[in-house]
Amino acid sequence: MKLLEIVHPAAKTLVDIARSQDAEVGDGTTTVVILAGEFLKEAKSYVEDGVHPMNIIKSFRLACELATARVKELSTSIEGKDDADKDELLKKCAMTTLSSKLVGGEKEFFADMCVKAVRSLDQDLLDPRMIGVKKVMGGSMTDSFLVDGVAFKKTFSYAGFEQMTKHFKQPKILALNMELELKSEKDNAEVRLSDPTKYQEIVDAEWNIIYEKLDKCVASGANIILSRLAIGDLATQYFADRGLFCAGRVEEQDLLRVTKATGAPVQTTVNNISDAQLGFCEAFEEIQVGNERFNIFRGCPQAKTCTLVLRGGAEQFIEEAARSLNDAIEIVRRAMKNASIVPGGGAIDMELSKYLRDYSRTVAGKSQLFISSYAKALEIIPRQLCDNSGHDATDVLNKLRQKHAGPSTDGANYGVDVNTGGICDTFAKFIWEPSMVKINALNAATEATCLILSIDETVRNPRSEGPEDGAMGGRGGGRGMPMGGRGMGGRGRGMR
Repeated sequence: MKLLEIVHPAAKTLVDIARSQDAEVGDGTTTVVILAGEFLKEAKSYVEDGVHPMNIIKSFRLACELATARVKELSTSIEGKDDADKDELLKKCAMTTLSSKLVGGEKEFFADMCVKAVRSLDQDLLDPRMIGVKKVMGGSMTDSFLVDGVAFKKTFSYAGFEQMTKHFKQPKILALNMELELKSEKDNAEVRLSDPTKYQEIVDAEWNIIYEKLDKCVASGANIILSRLAIGDLATQYFADRGLFCAGRVEEQDLLRVTKATGAPVQTTVNNISDAQLGFCEAFEEIQVGNERFNIFRGCPQAKTCTLVLRGGAEQFIEEAARSLNDAIEIVRRAMKNASIVPGGGAIDMELSKYLRDYSRTVAGKSQLFISSYAKALEIIPRQLCDNSGHDATDVLNKLRQKHAGPSTDGANYGVDVNTGGICDTFAKFIWEPSMVKINALNAATEATCLILSIDETVRNPRSEGPEDGAMGGRGGGRGMPMGGRGMGGRGRGMR
């Protein structure tokens, strides 16, 4: 979605609301676009009949306010439960999100991993940047695992790396943003000497500078030295001889997580390094995962963090799995911050549709039609679920309308059962989603619809729509082709 280059303003608006939904709640991007498209589809016939768009906008905004208020009424809080029960409820929310993803076959395994990942964070901040995701080809989905700490792939290394110590207990960590290698001179560098005996001093000075830096790193008491920039072969061998571990060219995001987790601020110089500028953790080790080696920091005291290591047979599959888990992690985060849930599977959408239809009958004038159309548009969610699962949408929607139209509130939780092609109590079957997802989707889709409806006219240039259109605005006066419009002064621009 981030890579889309869209010029059309209406389409760009739909992409923007999908991005805002992803940034705000992490899931429901498809929902918000489908809802906006259906709202516009319902409004189209009224606009073509000459209804002023402002009347439609006013009614749609009223319907949105009523719908979001109704979602809050129907939501169920999961506050006040013990950690074990709450974890189980969060796992159900994550499983609902993963059901429609590529990893849906192992949704229970990955849902449990997502809940543990979010639980391992600082519960006040719940910073998603402290969850790292690493992808390693090979193995099956269930070979994926969660590391309680920071993990990153072994960086490029020089000779001497294998001689380094790969396991430490309670190590001290030094994080740098500087090079520890000999710099080659520029092609046009020039050194002029009046005394040839001084030549060796200049050569030695360069070596003395690098050795002085390395000595200061060792003198600081650090066991592990990480750098954003290169650590050369001389430094690698130097540290290996002294029982230290080093890694250069560490990715910026990985180094940020290490510094936040261990409390080691990034240094731009090796002068006057004290214990306060070193980080700490309980254990460090290097392990083999598939064809890759990983450096792992466990028991970080400053900030709680974790890393998901995903396995799979193909690169595209692992990428899709990472996107799916990101949605599930965001849902768990939102459910922990806003601990209220609603039944999924289209149940809440059908209940809102029925509620707005009943309300519209109490409204006089054209608004009744507009609110009723808004209610009808909400049925697109269960309809799309039926289409995606290969079931008869008309039959399932008729059953849902009948169930939700009953006088009691028992039918309010009934939604689509994608396994049988019927309907079921989605709340009882633990098909849940955070109420924040639905509220944000309704607000974003309604605002996008109102924005597009408020545009008076759209001006288009037929010549830019394709090579066949460019030839239709021909020469000559009089009436030309249907796309050509009326010729002006012998040579005219085609108008639509």
